[in-house]
Amino acid sequence: MTGDWDLAEECAQDAFARALDRWPRDGVPDRPGAWLTTTARHRAMDRLRRARTEAEKLREIAATSYGDYGDYGDPPDRYGPPDESGIEDDRLRLIFTCCHPALPLDARVALTLRTLAGLTTAEIARAFLVGDQAMAKRLVRAKAKIREAHIPYRVPPAPLLPERTAGVLAVLYLLFNEGYSASEGADLIRTGLCAEAIRLARLLVELMPDEPEARGLLALMLFHDARREGRVDADGALVPLEEQDRRRWNAATVAEGLAVLWPPGPPDRPGFYRLQAAIAACHATAPTAADTDWPRIARLYGRLRELTPSPVVELNLAVARAMAEGPAVGLELIAELESSGALAGYHLLPAARADLLRRLGRDGEAAAGYRAALALAASEPERAYLRRRLRETDETDETGGA
Repeated sequence: MTGDWDLAEECAQDAFARALDRWPRDGVPDRPGAWLTTTARHRAMDRLRRARTEAEKLREIAATSYGDYGDYGDPPDRYGPPDESGIEDDRLRLIFTCCHPALPLDARVALTLRTLAGLTTAEIARAFLVGDQAMAKRLVRAKAKIREAHIPYRVPPAPLLPERTAGVLAVLYLLFNEGYSASEGADLIRTGLCAEAIRLARLLVELMPDEPEARGLLALMLFHDARREGRVDADGALVPLEEQDRRRWNAATVAEGLAVLWPPGPPDRPGFYRLQAAIAACHATAPTAADTDWPRIARLYGRLRELTPSPVVELNLAVARAMAEGPAVGLELIAELESSGALAGYHLLPAARADLLRRLGRDGEAAAGYRAALALAASEPERAYLRRRLRETDETDETGGA
């Protein structure tokens, strides 16, 4: 309604603050959502009236007015044209609305994560492997483009949903990633974020049953979520995959993931999420760590690199090849990544190098790698794991091998 993202956020926040002040005293209105929308809208109109240079925007808003309902009025549930998206869930509808194709993909995804998913700018920056200030500037530029280019933020009709699907998938993917492996804080897993991402992914599959990447993303989430109970020990520290007690994995969730990934009928085309889900399925279905089909995982990462090349995919490929062909092969590939500088500041790069060195018995070098990773890691469970490995390699190095 305002055409200004910052103004809309400020007015919505004002409405919530006013509700916190009034509702405990006067009672919660029958339609709290309508109350908040009307209050925020009136606040926006007041702000625009005071800004004489915004007179044109004021006339546009007044032209779409449904009347003066007051603080406890009863306006329609939504402003603007009827919703023709076919999306019943409010949050998923808003995600589609925010993933506007007029913005670059990374900008629309970052803005949606910040506004609708509640992730902080720092958390989003880590997801994109950029600095906090760089991400903050990216968000400011996205909001400015919305305002200056008069990008309309309306719920898209059903025929226009496919052009926004890539952004929606990326939002749900990164939301789950932050929940599954928190970038900072005391807990490795943020269960609420994982559950919400899975819920929304299920709804997306129902909305688009013929979209293989939607099914791939849901399957990927299910395979990872199935291992949730085995990923931390009694003290909350990270337990690496090969040390996890597979009896604690949720077999029913794994089975659901397999059914979602490989439904009856002709095989779907490979995609970014389907390939990752196939990799996760290799881990989820291996009876023991020794039974893991690392050659297949390496081949799948090779296909993923061809489809969507990135330094993180290169790192995962290096680890997979190390497990399939020997640590020395992985170290050579990691050395190339280090020299490129593409993953500077990414704690998993020195951590992976340290792990391969440890497997080769080069404990002094491994300890140095664990120290480097420890200096970069922000999540306490990951730091606890790195400290454990550092102690092991330091002690082994001092005693001349174990």
